Amino acid sequence: MTSTLHPVEPATAGFLDLAAHGTAAAVVTPDGTVSYADLAALVTRAGDRLGGTRRLVLVEGRNDLPTLTAYLAAISRGHVVLLTPPGEPARALEARWDPDLVVGEEWREVRPGTAHDLHPDLALLMSTSGSTGAPKLVRLSRGNLAANAASIADYLRLGPGERAITSLPMHYCYGLSVVHSHLAAGATLVLTGLSVVDDCFWDLATRAEVTSMAAVPYTFELLERSGRARLGLADLRYVTQAGGRMAPERLARWRERGRDEGWDLVVMYGQTEATARMAWLPPALAADHPDAVGVPIPGGELRLEPVPEPTEPGVGELVYRGDNVMMGYATDATDLARGAELTELRTGDLARRVDGVFEIVGRRGRQVKVFGLRIDLDHLEDRVPGAHCVVVDDTLHAFTTRAREADRLREQLRRASGLPPSAVQVCVVADLPQTPSGKPDRMALQRHARARRAAVAASVRDEYAVVLGRPDATERDSFVSLGGDSLSYVELATRLSERLGRLPTGWPSMPIAELEGGRRRSGSWLETGIVLRAAAILAIVGSHTDLWNVMGGAHLLLVAAGFGLARFQLSAETRRDRVRLGAASLLMLWLPAAAWLGAVGLVTGGYRPATVLLLNGLLGSDTWTDQWQLWFLEALVWTVAGLLALTAVPAFDRVERRAPFATALVVVLAAMALRFAWVGVTAGPTERYTIGVVAWWVLLGWLAARADSLGRRLLVVGLAAAGTVGFFGDPVREALVVGGVAALVLLPSVPVPRLLVRPVSVLASASLFVYLTHWQVYPPLEERSGLLALVVSLAVGVAAWWLSRPVLRRLRVLVVGPRPGRKPGSAPSRANSAVATAG
Repeated sequence: MTSTLHPVEPATAGFLDLAAHGTAAAVVTPDGTVSYADLAALVTRAGDRLGGTRRLVLVEGRNDLPTLTAYLAAISRGHVVLLTPPGEPARALEARWDPDLVVGEEWREVRPGTAHDLHPDLALLMSTSGSTGAPKLVRLSRGNLAANAASIADYLRLGPGERAITSLPMHYCYGLSVVHSHLAAGATLVLTGLSVVDDCFWDLATRAEVTSMAAVPYTFELLERSGRARLGLADLRYVTQAGGRMAPERLARWRERGRDEGWDLVVMYGQTEATARMAWLPPALAADHPDAVGVPIPGGELRLEPVPEPTEPGVGELVYRGDNVMMGYATDATDLARGAELTELRTGDLARRVDGVFEIVGRRGRQVKVFGLRIDLDHLEDRVPGAHCVVVDDTLHAFTTRAREADRLREQLRRASGLPPSAVQVCVVADLPQTPSGKPDRMALQRHARARRAAVAASVRDEYAVVLGRPDATERDSFVSLGGDSLSYVELATRLSERLGRLPTGWPSMPIAELEGGRRRSGSWLETGIVLRAAAILAIVGSHTDLWNVMGGAHLLLVAAGFGLARFQLSAETRRDRVRLGAASLLMLWLPAAAWLGAVGLVTGGYRPATVLLLNGLLGSDTWTDQWQLWFLEALVWTVAGLLALTAVPAFDRVERRAPFATALVVVLAAMALRFAWVGVTAGPTERYTIGVVAWWVLLGWLAARADSLGRRLLVVGLAAAGTVGFFGDPVREALVVGGVAALVLLPSVPVPRLLVRPVSVLASASLFVYLTHWQVYPPLEERSGLLALVVSLAVGVAAWWLSRPVLRRLRVLVVGPRPGRKPGSAPSRANSAVATAG
């Protein structure tokens, strides 16, 4: 379907008339200031790229200048924007709504025209979620956007002198309202994706002379947790708060701090269905009405509708009327052709009016707001039988007496509610507390949830802080988001296993809160990858000291290394972070190796410069010499470097994100083809250690990490067998390698006697240092005793690892830098995106 572009009427698009503000500052970024005239020029160029056909444009809402420019261009040229969180949510919405053009880190045109019938008034689609969590979109017109922007600018008295920092993501309706209202008023946006717990956020706010910021209840929680009791911004005029009810004591505390520092706390109330705002509480009324949401915004009306269920006197459902009320919902693509269907909005909130000021007293039908999503707990319990739900601290807590069903209930609740995994916890109790009438005692369940959460929160978070050297870790962070790598993975996994028992599959990508709330799994378990690393290094050193002849450990370690790379560094949200974290991991691998090899080379002359630089395979001899001893590191480093180079290519990264297993499979098959073309079935004495011949094992680990079904895992094992059988000319060695790959892929974790948990984890953690140092340790001792040579080699390697840990931790923080997604211009951090689905 094609259609000409509908011109945008000045009356509805005027709030985006950027050029009218001339040389005034429109946007401040860490890289400089962009004037309104310059921003208008950028928007014009972006608009030209969109073409002359009115289309559905999906925009991944990052807080950066390219995203802002693309969004403004699409709105001003009359296109319909589907504004989404970046990453997986965007891909899910793309699959459901089939946009004509996708604007992410790069632009991707799905089709030249449009496949949709788009109503002329429709401008913006934003996600929301009702009581069932079913995905649906709010349809907003240009008139809705203009009316809400003008109203906010009116009651906040916005003008050219105002500077608001983007403390919330723009794909969240509250964050987007800050963008609209300030650009409509000729004010300035200080554009950043940094979290409020990042010192760089406050450095930027100070330099940019910020006068306002927006916050949700969780923002204040983060500020208090990070120790920032004072905001310390000399130019700050006010802080707005919306996105859910804040605890009265916290509200009072921050109002007092604002008075001390000279800024006002402005409480606001809204929903995505009202384009963001419906009411606000003037600071002058806050002392007499501390729990109120305030009065209607300019141009809006609020009234109370009687409700059939018993309530307190004077309480009714809050109903809003105004030009910012949405056109309606969209549940499928055919709804995009529908016009405006509403003139007022039934909010679902129960409220009363006191002295002309509205106070929210509850929700109809046990409806609550979690992470900005409206959840009907009664409806949720109907959909997930056996779960008894309460909400505490922006987390859904479900109680059950059936321990075996806890994991299933948790997944069902997550899907039914639409909440992120970190916001859903399941607790197994012996008996459910009941009221005298025999109904579930919700208050008792809330007290239980608070007590349980407080008991485990600090301990698990402390483990992350210590092992990764990140005292700023919060419960919304994960091992991946904190920049963890294979050197820290083993130690942290072991510590967590000792606290929590068997760790769930995929724990490195799970927020800390999700692990805190998980059910403790009995027994002593370690991830299979950890056990394999310990077993492989023991096999390598024991074989070299002639205690036994168990070969193949190093090749198996290549697979384990590729597996870890895919789970950690290549699981970061953006291409930039994938490459950055991968490069940091390589540096952390090479630096200890280079230091040791260089020292040995200088003292003994045992290693040449080419070996120190891991270039022996390219510049060394074709026959075995001592320079080949580090072939494993050489193969690993250069294979990973090549994979990161591929990831840095935008086109490859897009394909890999859309089809991760298929992409990895193609690369593995290409590498296996190279392996067979190079040596045939059986490799020669040094060929079996050559990068081009063994790289496929590293890539096979990447493929294994992307295998998300039993069939795909079995395919990985089959490929391991196809490439390994006959390679060494030693069936036992080949069977050990294939068996190790099968264990890694098919067994996420294995039981380990409690007494062996710590020794196995220490050996696995120190495996790199044992491998590096044992070449110099065991030869003088081998003739006296193979067992002595083995024990001393392991002891020296473990000691080297232990002594280097403090340095490596500091180095990791320096090398990794800010958390993924928290650099200027990158995707918002979890602290920002946690509220990113609905208003």
